[in-house]
Amino acid sequence: MPRNTLRLAIALSLLAAPALSACGTGSAASDEKVVTVYSADGLKGEDGDGWYDRIFEDFEKQTGIKVEYVEGGSGEMVQRAAREKRNPQADVIVTLPPFIQQADGKGLLQKYAPKGSDQVSGADKGADATWTSVVNNYFGFVYNKKELKQAPTTWDELLKGTYKNKLQYSTPGVAGDGTAVLIKAMHDFGGQKPALDYLGRLQSNNVGPSASTGKLAPKVDKGELLVANGDVQMNFAQSKTMPNLGIWFPAKDGGRPTTFALPYAAGLVTDAPHTENGQKLLDFMLSQDAQRQISEIGGGFSARGDVKATDGNAIALAGLMDGVEVFEPDWDDIDKNLTTYVDAWKSATGS
Repeated sequence: MPRNTLRLAIALSLLAAPALSACGTGSAASDEKVVTVYSADGLKGEDGDGWYDRIFEDFEKQTGIKVEYVEGGSGEMVQRAAREKRNPQADVIVTLPPFIQQADGKGLLQKYAPKGSDQVSGADKGADATWTSVVNNYFGFVYNKKELKQAPTTWDELLKGTYKNKLQYSTPGVAGDGTAVLIKAMHDFGGQKPALDYLGRLQSNNVGPSASTGKLAPKVDKGELLVANGDVQMNFAQSKTMPNLGIWFPAKDGGRPTTFALPYAAGLVTDAPHTENGQKLLDFMLSQDAQRQISEIGGGFSARGDVKATDGNAIALAGLMDGVEVFEPDWDDIDKNLTTYVDAWKSATGS
């Protein structure tokens, strides 16, 4: 679900590919002062001012190791790593659930517990130490504050004619946040069938599929859309330069607004060409200094329980989450049945 410019991601990947292919997996590659990261978008700033921008720069200064960055959708990054399994090109993968579990299930991740991972909640890391959350985050929706004087509150409101061709959500199975729409609907409506019945009806207002969640927020800010899906970290960061962007959480009629954790989770790639450098980067990402900067720079939440941010963004984020019920999805079930759920969504929506 590329949230930043897809063309940039493609350009970066094309630039990286020749050099990476030349590296191979021999000793010469392991000695190189480089580390390659495949990541879901959202943590790199549009103007070079995101959390990734800051920590990658600091990491390079401290270690002399250059970060090669390739960005794409959560599912896309896992699929790419799977295609390269016999000749891995990436050292670190950062993606959202359930795709980090999918990467683990495909044997793409090797065991490594970064320094500081003991301070990460057990629910936010793999039991076998193959992945660890580096930035905590929550699923959400955005709306245009200029066109809508009040944020929508319920799913049913989105069925109104007001939202005809003014609503869009990214594609489940392709985008992490798009998959999250399906997960939240299944929770809020009490199961797969009622959720798909609703999403089938919502389709008459939906503009259509989108592989990029990040491209939806600018459309909402400009008024091309009134509502779209997203996530708290990405949209909070975007709102600094998009004044019409507001964050909200749909509720079932008569219920409380709900959300669930959608962390950026990182793992070390199996047979990575620069394993030691990948370990150093994961350690750096989870260091207290890097974690303290998450809310201040990236608009997200620290993955470490012992890091308590007190900056203005952290206070605003706490206020945003006040009164919102946070549930925990059954990630094992979602990982096992994701293809079935996505196929059922395609059938229900005619996508």
